[in-house]
Amino acid sequence: MKKLLNNIRQPQSLSISKKVLYSFLIFVIGVFLGLFSKILDTTASNTLPYFLQVLDLRNFLSRLGVWLFFGVAISVYSKTPIRACLNVFLFFAGMVGSYYFYTVAIAGFFPKSYMMIWISLTAISPIFAFICWYAKGKGIIAIFISSIIFMFITSQTFVYGFWYFDITYIPELFIWIATIFVLYQSPKQIIKVVVLGMVLFFAAARFFYWGF
Repeated sequence: MKKLLNNIRQPQSLSISKKVLYSFLIFVIGVFLGLFSKILDTTASNTLPYFLQVLDLRNFLSRLGVWLFFGVAISVYSKTPIRACLNVFLFFAGMVGSYYFYTVAIAGFFPKSYMMIWISLTAISPIFAFICWYAKGKGIIAIFISSIIFMFITSQTFVYGFWYFDITYIPELFIWIATIFVLYQSPKQIIKVVVLGMVLFFAAARFFYWGF
């Protein structure tokens, strides 16, 4: 199994000091984004600086797509699959921990059900990070993993039916484009990823929403 995985993507070495530094920075970024997101949640939109109102970051950071993108980006740019597991876990632990610490300690609100959902997602995030790391590898397995990632990001960006095809939320279009750049390795590779990902998106939407 190890040989098979290494044939898809070869882990790279990193000094201990850089491992500690990078993981710490990822955790700090997660803490900052969690606090920032919650502060935006608890602040009236008309009291925010004008550029934040225009960017609509409060609604943007409340959606799943942006967090999926952060997890994927951290995964694929880690040096090894184990590092991907650790880094993604630290990011979400920092984000979820700071978000709900502020929610309970400062805002005085205890959303137990939502909190447990995010804690559960954080707990299983290393599994998905391990798989996502191989999206930057070579061969059909890497193409398939990248296509699955692209399908999920596409599902957060677009919605379609018999007579329409719309963008669900404009800022997520930029996440969708950024995902292409994150997954890109070569023109031929990314064309395969985008085409297969879109096919999977349409197939999944048809199965779940149309019932056949």
